[in-house]
Amino acid sequence: MQGSLNSGLRERGPVLLALVSLLAVGIAACSSNGGNIDIDGSSTVFPITVAMAEEFGLVSDVRVQVGLSGTGGGFDKFCRGETQVSNASRPIKASEVEACAGTNDEIIEFQVAIDALTIVTNPGNDWATCMTVEQVAMIFKAGGAERWSDVDPSWPDEKIIKYYPGADSGTFDYFVEVLKHVDENSAHTTDGTSSEDDNVLVIGVEGDRNAVGYFGLAYYAEAGQELNAVEIDGGEGCVKPSAETAQSGAYSPYSRPLFIYTDGGILESKPEVAAFIDYYFELLEEIVPETGYATMNSEQKAEQYAKLAPFLP
Repeated sequence: MQGSLNSGLRERGPVLLALVSLLAVGIAACSSNGGNIDIDGSSTVFPITVAMAEEFGLVSDVRVQVGLSGTGGGFDKFCRGETQVSNASRPIKASEVEACAGTNDEIIEFQVAIDALTIVTNPGNDWATCMTVEQVAMIFKAGGAERWSDVDPSWPDEKIIKYYPGADSGTFDYFVEVLKHVDENSAHTTDGTSSEDDNVLVIGVEGDRNAVGYFGLAYYAEAGQELNAVEIDGGEGCVKPSAETAQSGAYSPYSRPLFIYTDGGILESKPEVAAFIDYYFELLEEIVPETGYATMNSEQKAEQYAKLAPFLP
């Protein structure tokens, strides 16, 4: 996926190249001896961070390695000191902050984008083009709908094939939060196929007319015509998931912020990490739209960048 997301700085025009040339001077000062940065976590944020790592490699000799074990799995590694940056599609939990104590005691959260969590169906599905939040909950809650006709009697009397992120995924956690707003006593179904790798979910839904799944907007954007994006009626009519509806908040309740996390001690001891995150913010408006997510407005971006400023030379 990442190859199609990132065409390289050399194709972005002279203005951006000049910007990066100036930025590279600062990076070189911070990372003249190279070094490694290990990143893991959210598969939703993965496309953004991978693209940033590829671009960073053009102006730095720092090696950035990015994994995708899910938001929860990423925080586990971060708290064990195995990574310096953690991708997350939900805020860090109090229990995770507690688990980090002694390893990372000055955790810093940076919002980097806005996602539209996307409910997808197979292109052969011509009935579930718009669903209410309640109908989505019927499909994915334990003991809920088993056949499409259970959701709407006019829909086919055929078994629903379900694909969804694994329990370590921040997307799963966020979805369950919405699910519990519909029915506070509900739990997520275990009837279906789960994976921390959203590409597995994409392939699954592509392969079955009766399949339905959910994941971050970038993976739907990458799939193109191979999937349908279900419009969601959150009470104000059907709204299609897009960067625009995510940013405006019209795609409710499935719009959500995306994050990267690090620690103040890491930023002080490993200046290459501060340089990488500085670079990350410099290219947010270039990279984030390429992945299919929504950018933050200038005020939001400035608020986030201010958290990094004390750690820059």
